[in-house]
Amino acid sequence: MNIVPEYLSKEGLEKFKKELEHLTTVKRKEIVERIEYAKSLGDLSENSEYKESREAQGINEGRIQQLEDIIKRAVIIEKGNNGLVQLGSTVKLKKDADGKIYDYTLVGPEEADISARKISNKSPIGSALMGKKKGSVVKVSSPTGETKYSIEEIS
Repeated sequence: MNIVPEYLSKEGLEKFKKELEHLTTVKRKEIVERIEYAKSLGDLSENSEYKESREAQGINEGRIQQLEDIIKRAVIIEKGNNGLVQLGSTVKLKKDADGKIYDYTLVGPEEADISARKISNKSPIGSALMGKKKGSVVKVSSPTGETKYSIEEIS
């Protein structure tokens, strides 16, 4: 079986480890307490508190499994300095259509967060940037059409 690596920054890995610890030590205990309380109310067939607690337990356990898998497959992104866009690179892009400047950091899919300007290397723009150098022009296709960006800076 071929294990697919999960590329993460050191900060991203720590965030996932903290979330896992919280879910296994705090959240799991809270849910078990809610289930026990709901059981004490009697008839489980019409007990919405019991059903909701069991559903929350399933969601929590699913997330725990997902996090354990991510952490097990984690490979820390090491920033290289070869002048090419790679995982961990922060890229300053200029949109050719309007001259707007965008800064993005390329991360693995699990760590992507557009509000934090972290984009996945598997996203359309991320995959277009991978392996390119400063001054390159990349074309990104989207449902609204093709957009061109020039790479202004890589750090």
